[in-house]
Amino acid sequence: MKKLLFSIVALTLTTGIFAQKKSDDVAKIKTETIDLGKIKQDNPTPAIFDVTNIGTEDLLIEQANPTCGCTISDYTKDKIAPGKTGYIKATYNAKNIGMFEKHLTVKFAGCDDMKSITIKGEVIKNEDAAVAPAPTESPVAESAPVVDKVVPAKATATSSKVAPAKKAPAKKKVTPAKP
Repeated sequence: MKKLLFSIVALTLTTGIFAQKKSDDVAKIKTETIDLGKIKQDNPTPAIFDVTNIGTEDLLIEQANPTCGCTISDYTKDKIAPGKTGYIKATYNAKNIGMFEKHLTVKFAGCDDMKSITIKGEVIKNEDAAVAPAPTESPVAESAPVVDKVVPAKATATSSKVAPAKKAPAKKKVTPAKP
């Protein structure tokens, strides 16, 4: 009987010593879902989650990983003292028009579970964005020599045909000057 009682006490103590904390026991995320509302296309928009340490020891955010490549995350890298607040910042790139819902998984040091937070909203077309004209020439560094340039003929208003481009002369080899 003594052996059985001793075994139960040993098992209980061992389980208590090696049990890990849960995220909800050490951290409180003020809002686990942030609705960004309607955001303009090509306008990366951040959402900031407040993380409060509700435990008795310092809290460390080990990782805050987005589940896709369209969201960038940043977070408090230093330890958060008991009662103090840190942050997790999720920035959505807003490239695709339409509704979105993106998740981040958060891991706290000393916790065996992960917490999930969400950003959502709708990307709308940016009417104010001006369409930039395509460049006609590529920029050339000042030190690079210009070897050849072919200029295509332009169409006139009365003609629907375009004259063929002039044939460029053979390229010359440029050798660097010796010092």
